[in-house]
Amino acid sequence: MDKAAVRAKRRRSLGRVWPNAVALCLVPVFLFPVYWMFSTSFKPASEVLTKSPTFLFSPTLEHYGTAAGVDMFWTYVRNSLTVTLGAVGLALLVALAASFAIVRMRFRGRKGLVLAVMMAQMAPWEVMVIVMYLIARDAELLNSIGFLTLVYFVMVLPFTIWTLRGFIAAVPKELEDAALIDGCSRTQAFFRVVFPLLAPGLMSTSLFGFITAWNEFAMVLVLNKESEAYTLPLWLTQFQTAFGNDWGATMAASSLFAIPVLLLFLFLQRRAVGGLSAGAVKG
Repeated sequence: MDKAAVRAKRRRSLGRVWPNAVALCLVPVFLFPVYWMFSTSFKPASEVLTKSPTFLFSPTLEHYGTAAGVDMFWTYVRNSLTVTLGAVGLALLVALAASFAIVRMRFRGRKGLVLAVMMAQMAPWEVMVIVMYLIARDAELLNSIGFLTLVYFVMVLPFTIWTLRGFIAAVPKELEDAALIDGCSRTQAFFRVVFPLLAPGLMSTSLFGFITAWNEFAMVLVLNKESEAYTLPLWLTQFQTAFGNDWGATMAASSLFAIPVLLLFLFLQRRAVGGLSAGAVKG
């Protein structure tokens, strides 16, 4: 092997080493707050506030009992699941139809529609809080879980359309044409040929929509003032006020709030990451 080949091989090796080294340095920085939150939630109350942190302790579920025993806790869980799953489900249904029309059909205003989707995706939704409040007030829909679901649906829809558009564009049109020649209608061709190939895209967009709606705070803070219409983010911000300096219970409440997202991400991570990458570059 000549010297040039050896130098090229060495450069390639160094090129693989430094990204891994940077990743190893960053992983503890990002994981430590999560670890500290979960570990604090299991610590006995006497070991939560200490001058010297303790890493070895006898775990307890007392703080989780305190957090889950708060009045109306399960009502807030139900509200969060309702608005999140409802918004994601509606967004997937509408986005499937819209993205298919954008990719496969030619109609007047198609480019303008794509541009509008891009602008809606980039726009900060916080600027719409006052408008949404006025609409809900005039329609007498304040403290309505249904209206909050529609708001979240509008928030996650642009990204869902944009990502699924890339996946549908990646499916060869010849597959649909072959299904049409075999006697399928356009609807049958879509569900039998295109839809099964969209699983990575559906998973990635579902994960993003779930995280967006599950964590959203500004809209529910303005639109839902009655305690019966709270969601978990709003409950979590008021938890520390209700329990004072009970940091163990506060960390337990934060852990309960984070667990559904962590479980969903662990379940979908492989397909979701590939889906986001593929949907971003296709089409």
